[in-house]
Amino acid sequence: MSLNVFGEQLSAAALRERTGDLASVAGVREIELTNGVERGVRAFQVRTSAGLEFEVLVDRALDLGAARFRGVPVGWRSGNGFRHPGLHENNDEGGLSWLRALDGLLVSGGLDHTLFGNEVDADHYRYPPKQTVAHGLHGRLTAIPGRLLEAGEVWDGDRCTLRVRGEVVQATSFGEHLRLTRTVEADFDGLELRLTDVVDNLGFERTPHMFLYHLNFGWPIVDAGTEFVAPIAETTWQSDSVKEQGVSYRVQPDPQPGFVEQVYEHRLVPDAAGRHRVALIRGDSTLGVEVTWDAATMPCFFEWQNLRSGQYAVGLEPSTHHVAGDEAARADGSMIWLEHGESRTYRTTIRVLDGTDATSSARDAIRRVAGQPD
Repeated sequence: MSLNVFGEQLSAAALRERTGDLASVAGVREIELTNGVERGVRAFQVRTSAGLEFEVLVDRALDLGAARFRGVPVGWRSGNGFRHPGLHENNDEGGLSWLRALDGLLVSGGLDHTLFGNEVDADHYRYPPKQTVAHGLHGRLTAIPGRLLEAGEVWDGDRCTLRVRGEVVQATSFGEHLRLTRTVEADFDGLELRLTDVVDNLGFERTPHMFLYHLNFGWPIVDAGTEFVAPIAETTWQSDSVKEQGVSYRVQPDPQPGFVEQVYEHRLVPDAAGRHRVALIRGDSTLGVEVTWDAATMPCFFEWQNLRSGQYAVGLEPSTHHVAGDEAARADGSMIWLEHGESRTYRTTIRVLDGTDATSSARDAIRRVAGQPD
């Protein structure tokens, strides 16, 4: 086994002979954001020798901030900044204040609610003054600081894993007591990051659980001609704006002034390994990203087109639940209820597709699973 470092195959010993600090090549570095709305947010920068760089925002539920490949932006930046959680107003703006926290490669939704806000029954918590629970868009998770458990380089012979691990607890007296334990990893010389999330119920009341990844990609991954590739059996829901604007879900146009977001729920076909996989590929096929995840744990998927000038992004959103949300899931029996000590595990991979061979291979692999409507 050896490491691919700047095109050379080197053993770990040979690499150490060539530098006094491996951080010159790849590694994990702790930083703290110190200005504006981001002031006080702890983060870790993860860099691989292949040129993949991303940030893990410890104080933003260990979500993923800026991401680049060889200096080229991969993750989307909205302009909101990575706001300190102390500035978050969970129930303001009719429950839409979550949109002020929407920035970066990954913004997670959960842990007991995702999708649009509503008010639901709270009898299961057996606290008479609390008859209902009010939720905003995509829940409370993203505004909860994490507790760091591990960060650094983990060597096993000539192989090295760059790892950040921490936990986020969402809790209230007489209510939910859920914990997310998140591990973010990349190989020392890798082109992909791996996300492993475990959600468990620390409380002793039966508690609802919903979970969603808002994975956001911007320019230049998203540009005129960028193709969304997915094995789609059918599109089960779409926002009214799709019919009104008529913009293709498959091929992205230039930025549009005043564009109204288009959202789709697509029913995907899993591959032979039981995983869902989708990709965004630039029109010239020189660059793209592929996202894969366990189909059994996140069976639902949304595509978010925010093609407005100054915003311009595409979101790929694996989800535990359908677009109808919390109330509908309780009614039709699809709500996930965690008893004390029960847990759910989620595994997701985000891979950079570097060059036409990589993008063609990803497209062909997805096409072998299933086609998709025009």
